[in-house]
Amino acid sequence: MTYFLRAQGLFFSALAVIVAGASTMLLQLDPRTELIVASGLILVLGVPHGALDMIFARKLHKITSPLGWACFGLLYCALAVAVVAVWSLAPSVFLIGFLLISAAHFSGDPAPGTLVISRVIYGGAVIILPTLLHPDVVGRLFAMLAGPESEALLMPWLTQAAWPWLAALVLCFAIEARRSWQTGVELLAVGLLATLAPPLIGFAAFFCGMHSARHILRTVAYGRPMKPWMVLASGLVPMGVALAGSALGWRFLSGISFDARLVQLVFVGLAALTVPHMALIERVRLSGWSSHQ
Repeated sequence: MTYFLRAQGLFFSALAVIVAGASTMLLQLDPRTELIVASGLILVLGVPHGALDMIFARKLHKITSPLGWACFGLLYCALAVAVVAVWSLAPSVFLIGFLLISAAHFSGDPAPGTLVISRVIYGGAVIILPTLLHPDVVGRLFAMLAGPESEALLMPWLTQAAWPWLAALVLCFAIEARRSWQTGVELLAVGLLATLAPPLIGFAAFFCGMHSARHILRTVAYGRPMKPWMVLASGLVPMGVALAGSALGWRFLSGISFDARLVQLVFVGLAALTVPHMALIERVRLSGWSSHQ
């Protein structure tokens, strides 16, 4: 599995350089097309990694009976609904919480042995560095997601943190490259992508090419002795439920602009899935996946 993880990391790093390079040559889509493309990639290639949570539930909590699975599904859905309720009632609290848990969750991507400070900088880079060159775009996305008050609250902090965060990432790259050249390359790739690419395209490339792909590979290793196709097949039902929920959410969000509707559907949906996902797998992630690779 180590071989596949290294190959995936190199693939992502090459993808990041290509996307970042294309962005510097002004090869950009119009905002609505960019939103549609990024949303499609996140839904098709990003969300499915969370559909594999049944593998962790089975191994961590020994769930095998229909009653056990029913209770697990109800609890999972209850946590997701609670996140949506927070978004509806306190959008600024939702947005701050979503950004923090996303950064924490992404910090689990680098290989075991990566320094904690490097993980913190890596996870935060995905959130903070897009504000260096694209503050207006990030602000507009925040406003569509959680209202102009949330944008006004958060953007000054993020823009002020951006340059120090970039400097910290370069320092962590230098440190990690001496310890593991691949971890160093991945840190640099995330920094280039988050800084140079349009925010939505950069996030989609990271979420699909790094976070989701790496999680799927680790889940296949964790699910042994199940065959890889059995691990992936176990995600079909949860993915179907997620798609059905997306369809309901799309209907519920009628009455607002297409762009805001899509932004809210994608990112509120991601937040709603991330909370129960993290509650389930963080125990394994914090162990460094060491016994499963």
